[in-house]
Amino acid sequence: MDTNPVRTYGIGELLGMARERAVPVVRGISDAALRAPTPCAEYDVKDLVNHVFQVVVQFQRLAAKETSDFGETPPDQVGGSPRWRERLMDEADRLVSAWSAPGAEEGTTGGMNMPARLVGSMALLDLTVHVWDLARATGQEYPGVDEAVVAELSGAVDELAPTARKMGVFGEPVPAAEDASPFERLLARTGRDPHWG
Repeated sequence: MDTNPVRTYGIGELLGMARERAVPVVRGISDAALRAPTPCAEYDVKDLVNHVFQVVVQFQRLAAKETSDFGETPPDQVGGSPRWRERLMDEADRLVSAWSAPGAEEGTTGGMNMPARLVGSMALLDLTVHVWDLARATGQEYPGVDEAVVAELSGAVDELAPTARKMGVFGEPVPAAEDASPFERLLARTGRDPHWG
C-alpha cells in the first residue's frame, strides 16, 4: 500500500516556484537586448516583457473573480522606466498572493467562465514558458523548472492546446528528441523548438 500519496500543490505555490525561477532571468535582461528576437515570432524582448507584465497584472484580477482587460496592445511598462525589472517582480509577488488567497481556485473566472484552477494554470504557463523565451532571447541559461510545475502545465496544455492552436497562441507541436526532458517536451507541445537560438 502506497503511504506516500502524490502531493497536490496549490496554484499559488506553483506560481511562487515559477517566480523564483524568473527573478534571475528578468534581472539579467540588459537594455541592449530589448530589441532582440524571441522564440515568439510576433514579439521582440521588450514586447514580450510588456506581455508578461500584462499577464501578471490581469491574472491577479482573475484570481479575485474580477473582470480582466487584455487589450490589443499591452501598455509599455519598459520604456523610460529604469525600475521595470523590480516592478515586474513586485507584480509577480502580487500574482502569487492573489492565487494563494482562499477561494482563488474555486468556481469559475474570466469572460469564458473557465474553471479557476485552469485559469491559474494559464498564468503559470506564461510565467514559465515566456521566461524561458526571455532567457533564450537574451543568451541566458534558464534556471530549470520544478517537477510539480511541469506536471501541472502538462495537464493544462492537454486541455488548452486545441483552442490555443486555433487562436494562434500555440504553434503546431514540434518533434522532441528521444532524450528530451519533460520540460523540453512541454515546450515542443506549445510549438517551440527547445533548442531555439
